[in-house]
Amino acid sequence: MNKLVISLAFFLAASGAHAKDWTVIRFGVDPSYAPFESRAADGSLVGFDIDIGNAICAQLKAKCVWVESPWDSVIPGLKAKKFDGILSSMSVTEKRLKQIDFSDKIYHTPSSLVARKGSDIKPELESLTGKRIGVEMGSTQEAYAKAHWASNGVAVTSYQNQDLVYQDLLSGRLDAALQDTVQSDMGFLKTEQGRDFGFAGEAVHDTQTLGFGASIGLRKEDTELKQAINEALAEIHRNGTYEKIQAKYFDFDINNG
Repeated sequence: MNKLVISLAFFLAASGAHAKDWTVIRFGVDPSYAPFESRAADGSLVGFDIDIGNAICAQLKAKCVWVESPWDSVIPGLKAKKFDGILSSMSVTEKRLKQIDFSDKIYHTPSSLVARKGSDIKPELESLTGKRIGVEMGSTQEAYAKAHWASNGVAVTSYQNQDLVYQDLLSGRLDAALQDTVQSDMGFLKTEQGRDFGFAGEAVHDTQTLGFGASIGLRKEDTELKQAINEALAEIHRNGTYEKIQAKYFDFDINNG
């Protein structure tokens, strides 16, 4: 009996120690959403979220490991423990909160419709009826388009990543695309391939489907990791690291969406 008690105590102690040991933090990411996350010409991961994640890990004296995942698989991947957090422009929504937890907010930007210049398309049902709209699979924009447009005569097509959405927009297979405003502006409209496109109408706002801002997705049981990440995030705000990273990518405050 004594051996059993000692063995159990050792097991529980070891388990507790392991639960607190975050010397390596693995972040799941879909690198198809510049300027937040993408691949550079040399194959390395770059972007605002990548820099923020690396800064958080540096603050925690942990090693950052980035694990690529298709967007529609990031939540299942997190729950299956393929990585420890999702740091990939993920908005906090009530639907997602039923499955996973989130860190404090990293930023908040609106969503916008993008179409070819000269188009009279607007993000309104009357304007979109009979049109083909592209969205990224598993995104809040997909949820919005399906909730408000798909059942009312608008053809909403979902793609595994944002690059594929833009490919079909460029080819003419889509009339417009709905995505994050900052991403579409800097990752598409200001590039050579997006020169013939622009924003169509006003930005779209709807917290129920589009969420309350982007955060790091976490497993509900990883409360210690959530606390550590929130403390690190607060510290990089206090010491100016966050502002330096933001200035590297944007000339405006990305928390005002």
